[in-house]
Amino acid sequence: MTDRHLPLPEELEALWRRYHLERERRVRPDGVRQYRPTEAEFGFYAADPYTEPAEREPVRDAVDVAVVGGGFGGILAGARLRQRGVERIRIVEQGGDFGGTWYWNRYPGVHCDIESHVYLPMLDETGYVPEWKYSPGDEIRRHAVRIAQKFTLGPDALFSTTVTSLAWDETAEAWLVTTDRGDAFRATYVITATGTLSEPKLPGIPGIEDFAGHTFHTSRWDYAYTGGTPDGGMSGLAGKRVGVVGTGATGIQVIPLLAEDAGHVTVFQRTPSTVDVRANRRTTAEDVGADHDGWARERRDNYLRIVSGEPAGHDLVADSWTRSAVLLEKLLPSFRRQGDRKAFETAYEVADAAKMNELRARVEESVTDRDTAERLKPWYRYACKRPAFSDAYYQAFNRPDVTLVDTADTHGIERVTAHGVVVGAATYELDCLIFATGFSVGTSGILSGKLPVHGRSGQQLLHRWAQEGPRTLHGFTSNGFPNLIQMGTLHNASSVNFTHILDEQAVHAAALIAAAEADGSVIEPTREDEDAWIATLAEDAPDHEWFHAECTPGYYNREGRGRPNGPFTYPHGAVAFHELLARWRGESMEAVLRPRATRRRRPPC
Repeated sequence: MTDRHLPLPEELEALWRRYHLERERRVRPDGVRQYRPTEAEFGFYAADPYTEPAEREPVRDAVDVAVVGGGFGGILAGARLRQRGVERIRIVEQGGDFGGTWYWNRYPGVHCDIESHVYLPMLDETGYVPEWKYSPGDEIRRHAVRIAQKFTLGPDALFSTTVTSLAWDETAEAWLVTTDRGDAFRATYVITATGTLSEPKLPGIPGIEDFAGHTFHTSRWDYAYTGGTPDGGMSGLAGKRVGVVGTGATGIQVIPLLAEDAGHVTVFQRTPSTVDVRANRRTTAEDVGADHDGWARERRDNYLRIVSGEPAGHDLVADSWTRSAVLLEKLLPSFRRQGDRKAFETAYEVADAAKMNELRARVEESVTDRDTAERLKPWYRYACKRPAFSDAYYQAFNRPDVTLVDTADTHGIERVTAHGVVVGAATYELDCLIFATGFSVGTSGILSGKLPVHGRSGQQLLHRWAQEGPRTLHGFTSNGFPNLIQMGTLHNASSVNFTHILDEQAVHAAALIAAAEADGSVIEPTREDEDAWIATLAEDAPDHEWFHAECTPGYYNREGRGRPNGPFTYPHGAVAFHELLARWRGESMEAVLRPRATRRRRPPC
């Protein structure tokens, strides 16, 4: 960011008016209902194209811990449990192998947008040094498997399997876990790690089912049709007319490679993303200081402090995330909120406008056609949408065989016909229609209602929360649901580097279980514990409702419906939250441990 991008005071008012006008062009009355689940007649969009499920007999046995989800959350939970000496750990995963989001996302161009040396967990423990500044999907997926192999998590795992219910057996003091493969086994403890990016999202466009061409979701990339690999070379698309719906992080990565291989690419855009510098490159151990024990943790902690608004000294990662860290304050509560609020907001607006001016200038510098460049400019505040990064996306629109279709004035695509897509008065004929529409963010199996959880006296977790609101201690445990530990974003702290958050959660979950095993207890907070924690969350909850109400529609603000204030997130940031958990484990953990009625650790089925 340079001085030439700094706005004058009178320019801010004009900028905010433009933001409002652009928002209103895109807001739809149906909000989040504009999307449909990938179920029933649309279930093929979520089918696994990578692995044919192996035939096996239903499992009827008992384990110490069942972990729902085989992405990084579940893998890290298993690894940290193994470090604590827990023996029988069963991970149940919908995909055909470990990896979670990175098992599914194999589309051309897929990379992580967080630096690999802080994103990939357990680098110190595995001795691995990533090959790239920003890892390609295959490197990430291989590292997930590397961790699972190191901690021997594969033998008891169940792949291509979905957990269908969790029910607490009061007599046996264990959970009965059932699945869609007929399994019914018991687990003394259950950890749910279903992730924030697990269920593909499909727009509810009329006529999708009528399309006669080929169609798929990017998280289930059909290489049998396109040919090629994640590096490109999609010979099956030669001469084909390909449409792409979605211009978020996925679309921005896949479109440049599609442009190289398809006959013509038509990009359907509702809202342009911000696209900052990627500057990816190969790295060496020397580049990242991987010459001593603990190097990865030091780098990861340094990154978390910076993006959380904490003092950190030298910026070890030094990328677009860390340089724009102050603008993340509206997404990630931090200690930056303390002090003169009015002065902070004034400085924030100036910094935000300067950053957005810089990003809009990048469009002008990269795209030769003025009309196309204007339609690619993002008109909203920086934290309204997750930023994206690419050094090839804008350049793709300089090709004669790439067309940008702006759907803002029609509030999205109007309908799909047998032969193409209709926007306004125009029909775009296509051979292939690809949905780069991402996942239902933050909707896990439990919160979506697809994984019913029955605790003491048969009470269902989601029904109880519908009546009382979510109730937890630290976001992990709930009264009435003993030995159930939830990993995720509710009632704790988050960050742009979510694998760091998951690892801290895994450490906490493993400590809880180890403590319970040590003295034969069950893990269950009291209602008073829950009340105290909810009060802590509410006491200093930041007022960001106004900010998100003014944002362009997207998943951050429930498609324009706003993001209400409330006791949903720890208000002082991830660094402070992790310190709080560590203190609590050292001083107060016994408060959630209750004596078992029986000393049996593995009740029979």
